[in-house]
Amino acid sequence: IGSMKIPFDEVVKVLFGNGDPKYTTAILNIRLIRVVTAIIVGAALSVSGAVMQCVLRNPLASASSLGVSQGAAFGAAMGIVVFGGGMINSSSAKSAIAVENPYIVTLCAFVFGIVSTIVIIGISQLKKNIGPGGLILAGTALSSLFAGASTLLQYFADDTKLGAIVFWTFGNLGSTSWNEIPVLAIIFAAAMVYFLFNRWNYNAMEAGADTAKSLGVNTRSVMLISMIICSLMAAVAVSFVGIITRVGLIAPHIMRKFVGNDYRYLIPASAIAGSLLLLLADIVSRLVIPPVILPIGALTSFLGAPLFLFLLFKGGKKNG
Repeated sequence: IGSMKIPFDEVVKVLFGNGDPKYTTAILNIRLIRVVTAIIVGAALSVSGAVMQCVLRNPLASASSLGVSQGAAFGAAMGIVVFGGGMINSSSAKSAIAVENPYIVTLCAFVFGIVSTIVIIGISQLKKNIGPGGLILAGTALSSLFAGASTLLQYFADDTKLGAIVFWTFGNLGSTSWNEIPVLAIIFAAAMVYFLFNRWNYNAMEAGADTAKSLGVNTRSVMLISMIICSLMAAVAVSFVGIITRVGLIAPHIMRKFVGNDYRYLIPASAIAGSLLLLLADIVSRLVIPPVILPIGALTSFLGAPLFLFLLFKGGKKNG
């Protein structure tokens, strides 16, 4: 550190415990799992945001825009308050507090995240001419509804349950285990296969709905199926790690500056950027005030403000 010179063998001892199996197990169960979770969740949120922005023709589209994250937050609050998820003090070094019944909370968060998607799709089917902008407005309305319902649950919750709700909404990459990683990986891999298979359809839709239809693309079918898969992937990710916002909005826009709007390259590039962004946020959250781990959801939210301002001024210049 600084001018100090540390021998390489000492560094190995610190990182790998000099072959101590207990230390190796701790690395696999605490550190490595956070890295793997950040890679998969960051990629899933980023790719879902990139595809949503294409099919909805809206640069601000993401899982948060359609109420998926807010629905999951309400579901988690419901699981904690109504179904007894609660919170207990933990004596382990991994966390000062822990959700008492995480599987109930995860299941409720996933269900209500999907409910938001079903409502959006139902609205699009009932009102054929609603358009992408209308779907964003419907998602904003759902977000407001779920936020109000979550506030009411918090109002009637006791201190323990209120603390559990707030703790869950912070976002926590350390809340997963090796049992949940395969679920996240399989859903993400299946979604990537579909998105890459439809990469030419997305390129056609990027040029406009009329152009895509003239090229033989069933724009409505592609939009609905893509929205279902994006929402499912985002709902699963959020239900396991809590609310992590702005990753699905920031990463695709960053990569558009490097690879353009060609979805042959934008989809895998967004996955890489989302993983790196969430990994960077996790590193920062652990290094700013050690040994305190800052809420990663708050850090990713901070990143959204500069991007919103950039899009605002960019749009103002274009309109001018």
